[in-house]
Amino acid sequence: MKKTLSTRTILLLFGLIPLKARRGFFRTVFLLFYHFSVKHRSVTLDNLTSAFPEKSLPEIIKIAKSVYLNLGTFTAEFFEIPFLTRENMSDWIKFEGLENYTKALKKKKGILFYTGHFGNWELAATCLGLQNLQINIIYRTLDNPIIEDFVAWFRSLTGHKIIPKGGAFRKVIELLKKNEVVGILIDQNVTRREGIFVNFFNRPASTTRRFAALALQTGAAVIPVFIIRLEDGTYKIIIYEKTIITKTDNYENDLLENTQRFTSIIEDIVRKYPDQYFWLHQRWRTKLK
Repeated sequence: MKKTLSTRTILLLFGLIPLKARRGFFRTVFLLFYHFSVKHRSVTLDNLTSAFPEKSLPEIIKIAKSVYLNLGTFTAEFFEIPFLTRENMSDWIKFEGLENYTKALKKKKGILFYTGHFGNWELAATCLGLQNLQINIIYRTLDNPIIEDFVAWFRSLTGHKIIPKGGAFRKVIELLKKNEVVGILIDQNVTRREGIFVNFFNRPASTTRRFAALALQTGAAVIPVFIIRLEDGTYKIIIYEKTIITKTDNYENDLLENTQRFTSIIEDIVRKYPDQYFWLHQRWRTKLK
């Protein structure tokens, strides 16, 4: 308990450092990480080269460095989250498409929000909570118990509930029946047992099949949400119109078609802002054969 409190205190104190100074520090740290971590740099460059074969090597390297700088900005802004209020976030965050959330909620079947590791996804969750939009966040438990405690704590600061990924399927169904909102990141590699292969940047990527299964079983509105960092350093959080769900007599085909549709929507936003995506992840680690 004492260790947990001291960790939170240290991290909160870090947030007292002016944001501009924090950004400069962490951007420098992550750029050094790019140069010295051969393993992660190789994964990033390989992913980008495969995703954008039309780009030259200098272009790929430029994007890769921007990815690391973006992660530095992400980390610096992470410490700002406990200090955000509905009032002070308005100078930094703009919303688009809140009416799509309101419209979907009126259907009384719950809402499935989905996004990827794009922009500052943690900041997006916080700001949605400050907008009185509470989410049940499905997440993978972190290995480090101290970091896990802190992340769980700040994710619930603005009213969200967090639900560990393991065994969450039935819980999510219950929440959707109550017309609640569930948020899931669906862009990471999963095992062959958990996943279904769909195209992501023209490569077969093992992607969770459970999200499409939830949509088919519950009839909940499925809505993509993304946070985009603008050139002036502010953000725009976009709540899109609900995604069309294909439902036929062929369940396996429906899983495939819907999962592909969700993944293609993520790919579209990543193509527009490639430097804001988390390319360090081995997205194609699970092989089709």
